[in-house]
Amino acid sequence: MDIAINPDFKIGCMLLYPLTYAETCNPNDVMASIEAMNKHYFFTDVHARGYYPNYMKKYLERNNIEIKMEAEDEELLKAGKVDYIGFSYYMSLVATSDEEKLAAAAAGGNMLGGIKNPYLKASDWGWQVDPVGLRISLNNLYDRYQIPLFIVENGFGAVDVREADGSVNDDYRISYLKQHIEEMKKAVALDGVELLGYTPWGCIDLISAGTGEMKKRYGFIYVDKDNDGKGTLNRSKKKSFYWYKNVIASNGEEL
Repeated sequence: MDIAINPDFKIGCMLLYPLTYAETCNPNDVMASIEAMNKHYFFTDVHARGYYPNYMKKYLERNNIEIKMEAEDEELLKAGKVDYIGFSYYMSLVATSDEEKLAAAAAGGNMLGGIKNPYLKASDWGWQVDPVGLRISLNNLYDRYQIPLFIVENGFGAVDVREADGSVNDDYRISYLKQHIEEMKKAVALDGVELLGYTPWGCIDLISAGTGEMKKRYGFIYVDKDNDGKGTLNRSKKKSFYWYKNVIASNGEEL
């Protein structure tokens, strides 16, 4: 085991964290948001607490799913708890108990689940931009587990336009990252969240895992390749590259 190699190693896990609000204060909407979040909390509950939570045991029971465990498995789970939680954050969602609204959202191509948040703007792919949601997520995770956190993915997928001189003026990406870093700093300085680090997604353009498209770009470096596989693969630095270079150099003080 890694711990046998070096007992000072810190071992973490990775969580996709789509913060989900209740549409209204209707208790059914609130319950819908709790159930939506439990689908994600289940993984960190096991990793960070070392046991299967009761809500998941009941889910498995209702669906006639049996997890076969050997005699020592429960003790191994307890002994193998993670030292920190790494998670990705891109947007927030909204849960509702209204089946008609959910059906309409699905018909509109919303594959992420939930309905539109009227208080937030969204990307061209319908991902709702919510910087304050990152602060809320950091608070939620830290309050729940009381172990350090690490933001391992945070970024903005967009259609970038390369100008005639080769430049890409992606001010929208700079704005997205700036706002999220500001909220991250509040979570640390004002809320006392223990945060190990922050890494954006991503360094260079690549095919989007979510949609299989090249045109949904996240990188600081533009790659000349389109959805049909055409292009030279030549690379050029976007405006965000130079901005983030300075963010790193100033340790986040200059945004």
